[in-house]
Amino acid sequence: MACKDTDTHCNLTAQTLVAAILPPVLIVELLVGLPGNVLALWVFCRHLRPWRPTVVFLLNLVLADFFLLVSLPFRIDTLLRGENWVFGDIWCRINLFMLAINRSASIGFMTIVALDRYFKVVHPYNAVNFITSQQAAGIACFVWIVVVLLRFPLLNCNLLITRNNNSFCRSFNPYTNPPTAIKLHYAVYLCEFFLSLMVLLFCSLRIYCILRRRQPEKKKTTRQAIRIVLVIVGIFILCFLPGVATGLSALYLKTLGKDYCEGFRFNGQLFVLAIGFTYLNSVLDPLIYGFCSSMFRDAVKIAITQFRLLKLKPSPNGRTCASDS
Repeated sequence: MACKDTDTHCNLTAQTLVAAILPPVLIVELLVGLPGNVLALWVFCRHLRPWRPTVVFLLNLVLADFFLLVSLPFRIDTLLRGENWVFGDIWCRINLFMLAINRSASIGFMTIVALDRYFKVVHPYNAVNFITSQQAAGIACFVWIVVVLLRFPLLNCNLLITRNNNSFCRSFNPYTNPPTAIKLHYAVYLCEFFLSLMVLLFCSLRIYCILRRRQPEKKKTTRQAIRIVLVIVGIFILCFLPGVATGLSALYLKTLGKDYCEGFRFNGQLFVLAIGFTYLNSVLDPLIYGFCSSMFRDAVKIAITQFRLLKLKPSPNGRTCASDS
């Protein structure tokens, strides 16, 4: 499918504000997010076997973050070059596909974790609460299949546009008349946010109502569930709302015509800066692991204790490893 269209709304230019602000932000997110997710993956694989259904969903959230962490260095490099993509058309498609996969899969698994807590509190005897780890893995596979199919058009489109010796690799190019595949990309971007937000708010409200009605001795589990869902809602809104809000305002400014090109371009830069909040989810997701799984928290404590003991282990000459360093 040839999605390349040189006809864009207003002249396509490099985003100088984005190139100045976003690279250090993304570098910090990468340096913090990579160790956090490597630690989480190590804990899940080394200390939390066999996996319970909730752990299966959390593990897939970690895997979604790795799509972002692998892609982010290329976006950082491009911004440091003044938004000039030098890695070619094919890798442009793959890079944008992986970034979109991270967003969609993160939203999907965050929503599933919230629904898991909802059923455990509001409908404790529902069959959903008794699924096996294999069934949870099947649900995770289904989510991945849906996510890949919805984002596949990005792999099938030439998204590279050249202007003034700069090659712009963007999945949200301001086409005058976007191709069908790109319209689908925009629709998925908006729908996945609003549908998941409604589910998350519904789960929060229902768990809160149950909390108010329960006896004091039964409130501990419910309080923990509402804290988990509120953490998910908070991360969800912080990471994904800015991009959706600026994206919708860009669509509105586009309808006003070319008399508002300056405002449209400035809003486009705000949109890309807001995407930086989307990347923040890989840094904050470990908070979800800690709140959702007491086993994860315990495993992290054990890992830290083992690391300290290793550092203090006596060496053959009678000195400790810590003192040798």
